[in-house]
Amino acid sequence: MMMRVRRAVLYTPGDDLHKLEKAARLDVDSVILDLEDGVALNRKVEARRSVATALRTINFGRTERLVRLNPSSSTLQTADLAETIGAQPDGYVLSKVESAAEVQALSAAVTAAERSYGWPEGNIRLLAMIETARGVLQLSEIAASDSRLEALIFGADDLASDVGATRTAEGWEVFYARTAIVVAAAAFGLQAIDMVFVHLTDLDGLIDEARQAAQTGYSGKTIIHPRHVEPVQAAFTPSSEKIERAQRLIEASNAYQAGGIGAFTWEGKMVDAPVIRRAERTLALARAAGLLPAL
Repeated sequence: MMMRVRRAVLYTPGDDLHKLEKAARLDVDSVILDLEDGVALNRKVEARRSVATALRTINFGRTERLVRLNPSSSTLQTADLAETIGAQPDGYVLSKVESAAEVQALSAAVTAAERSYGWPEGNIRLLAMIETARGVLQLSEIAASDSRLEALIFGADDLASDVGATRTAEGWEVFYARTAIVVAAAAFGLQAIDMVFVHLTDLDGLIDEARQAAQTGYSGKTIIHPRHVEPVQAAFTPSSEKIERAQRLIEASNAYQAGGIGAFTWEGKMVDAPVIRRAERTLALARAAGLLPAL
């Protein structure tokens, strides 16, 4: 089964029902109804109530509804889950994940809730945020932890704080972790969701960073402002020219394969299995984005 498309994933403070209503009208791929960093400590109870209300009463259309929980190291996570699970979100985002056991424990709690409510098991997805040094070191174990897990999300600013680095526009201080997350996600069949771009009005910088993430292998990007939705979703969507070229390349490959030829020359370049896989990935992204009919 193909995972849903998550090109832009918008954080929205869980204690602001007005912002949650606005987010539902943006036609963004996914919204994170935030109970963690976007909510002050003295607003956590109100945030849980607002998120549960939003899930029950607001029509989000095609947008995926994710709830970001406080870390498992916090005493807040149990209440976060208890207050929101009955409203049946599409998934949960685990913050500051540092072990496979954290993912597995939440998955078990979600399974128990699904059984209690009589819901089909496994429909509520999990996405894990990697934003600490320990999380980076445990990437392979986290990525392989549970069948509910669908994506790894990179939290660059928290990671930089954890290791004592200074964030820069170039991002070399988080380059290792940013790349390692893509590799771990690919190794275990997960999506990789890139870090937020914190400069709200620098759309050119946002587009450059999003395109770089797409070229690196990320499936999408977390965002923090509605104006970032369109440019980010565009950056992770194959152009019509790229789709058409991939289709022609696959057709040519099929013809050569039928003639017993593996590697071949096409439009002045050598084509072999890795090139074909890239073309197939382009077409898969186009199908996930609704630009091509599903197979």
